[in-house]
Formats: sequence, C-alpha cells, structure tokens
Amino acid sequence: MGGLENLVTQFMKFGIVGAIATGIDFGIMIFLTEVFGVDPVISSGISFCTSTVFNYLASMRFVFRHREDLSKGREFIIFVVLSLIGLGLNQLIMWGGTAALGERWYILVKVLATGIVMLWNFFSRKHWLDADRK
Repeated sequence: MGGLENLVTQFMKFGIVGAIATGIDFGIMIFLTEVFGVDPVISSGISFCTSTVFNYLASMRFVFRHREDLSKGREFIIFVVLSLIGLGLNQLIMWGGTAALGERWYILVKVLATGIVMLWNFFSRKHWLDADRK
C-alpha cells in the first residue's frame, strides 16, 4: 500500500477507536449531567478523562505502532500531555459554546468540540508517537 492508503487505513482505525471512546465520553457526560445534575463543563471534563484511558490502551494497540526510541512510560507521558492539550481544547469549546448558546445546547457544543479535538489527537499522536510517522 502507498503512503496515502496507509494513512487512510490508519485514520479509519483511529476513527473506530475514537467512535468507541466518544460513546464512552458522551455516555458518561450525559449520565452525570442528566441523572446527577452535574454542570456540563464539569461532567464533560470527567467523561473526557475516562475516555482518554480507553483511547490510550486501544490506540496504542490497534492504531499506532510503538516507537522503539520511546519507553512505554515516556510514550504514556507524551500521550497524556497531548490528551491534556485536547482536554484544554475540549473545555474551552464547551465553556465558550455553552456560554454563547446556553447550557441546553451542550450536546451540540460537545459534537463540535469532539470533531476539533479528534483532529488534534490524530495528527499530534501521529507526529509524536507513531513509528510510521512519515
């Protein structure tokens, strides 16, 4: 397969892992907000962190190849740092979006945040973590 085909295949695998992580993220966020009345910005942060753990385990097993020049510990630290940047983007978008549109639109705002953070996650992880980062 060519470089573009490999990238497309990898992005599709990332999409499958991401879809499951998104289900976890949205499920926990909606549950905490609707059942326990947790503020959507807070419940979104909790759900994001929970889904990040799943995402690390699945991404590094099924999507990205381990770089031999990185220890597993260093790999995890880089993944967490990149995820924290993603969390910052997520929280900023959730805060700004719910402030602008109102809290009742939190799910729509979360969809926008998820799309933007997904792009950040793929390309940043591809660059810093993937052995096939060419």
